[in-house]
Amino acid sequence: MCSADMTSPQTADPRAEDAPDVEHAAPLLVPVLAIKGRGTAWAMAHRFNTQDRDAYDDGWDTLQNQVQQTQPMPATQVLEVPARSILSSNQSPDIGFDLSINPYRGCEHGCIYCYARPTHSYMDLSPGVDFETRIVAKSNAAQLLRAELLSRHYKPKTLNIGSVTDAYQPAERRLGITRSVIEVLSETQHAFSIITKSSLVERDIDLIAPMALQKMAAVYVSITTLDPALARILEPRAAAPHRRLQTIRRLAAAGIPVGVSVSPVIPFLNEPELEHILEAARDAGATSAFSIVLRLPWEVNPLFQDWLKTHLPDKAARIMARVRDMRGGKDNNSQFGSRMTGQGVWGQLLRQRFQKACARLGLNREKSPLDLSRFRRPGQEPGQGELF
Repeated sequence: MCSADMTSPQTADPRAEDAPDVEHAAPLLVPVLAIKGRGTAWAMAHRFNTQDRDAYDDGWDTLQNQVQQTQPMPATQVLEVPARSILSSNQSPDIGFDLSINPYRGCEHGCIYCYARPTHSYMDLSPGVDFETRIVAKSNAAQLLRAELLSRHYKPKTLNIGSVTDAYQPAERRLGITRSVIEVLSETQHAFSIITKSSLVERDIDLIAPMALQKMAAVYVSITTLDPALARILEPRAAAPHRRLQTIRRLAAAGIPVGVSVSPVIPFLNEPELEHILEAARDAGATSAFSIVLRLPWEVNPLFQDWLKTHLPDKAARIMARVRDMRGGKDNNSQFGSRMTGQGVWGQLLRQRFQKACARLGLNREKSPLDLSRFRRPGQEPGQGELF
């Protein structure tokens, strides 16, 4: 995401991004067991579906047999699709950047809580298992970015990479789309920030570090839990917690400002770890931090509650009760100003805990904005002025 004071990544309108021409049939709503290595096994219908198919017992134990079958590991499909645009504008006052670049749509990391899951609905795909198995790669991202930065109307603004997808998810290792985007930003001296859960960002230290030394780059590593067993089911294909801490160390050692995102905070799940995560990140070299309370927009709500019942049935009711305490009695609150932090007594207590921990650990003491003054258009020589 963006600078040290940012709060949450999000694009202004996901529908503005390109959707591939993919076939989609309304899924059969059969309860399924969890699939190892995936955040959800549920190919739930999205909110724009006009047809739904319900499962029923035909008297021959068909439904029970379907539920008890071992679920096959669904293969990841990466669709390389040229996009029409690559810069998305942010209109939300809760978010600390103006523009975002998302080289992919969907994310193989499979984080069950991901607020970006509903964006797959705009492609007529399920926000459930499709979101983490059918990934769209914007094959022409670098070319589009170069063209947009070349426009005489473009003015440099705060820019984040990876606001609604992890720009360093597994497909990036082969495709290198994110690296090609950073190469354009490096060439044009355009400041940027990155948010990721992946250690693959270390591959691009050679590009990021020189920009960081000129106050034009920062990286934010998301650490949701220090418990590897919890991480394995909560965010199954993201880097392990200890590996993310190692990434913070390596980025910091290269002179890159590193922040930590303790997000989302889920009551009674990773919430007790809040101070421990901040301390571990500080010890690894992080100098800033931010935190967001669990959000459950649109299809994320039933997906997350299904995940709770599957993996943590004894805690499910208690966790959701506390979520509602912080959301005015609802499962979700989309209002600006409170959607990231929560409301009521519990929301206030979480904010106080976070602020006091950051003060004790020396996090967020030095906030220097990224330098946007060095930007030059593609092909423009250093020091060369504009004709118009």
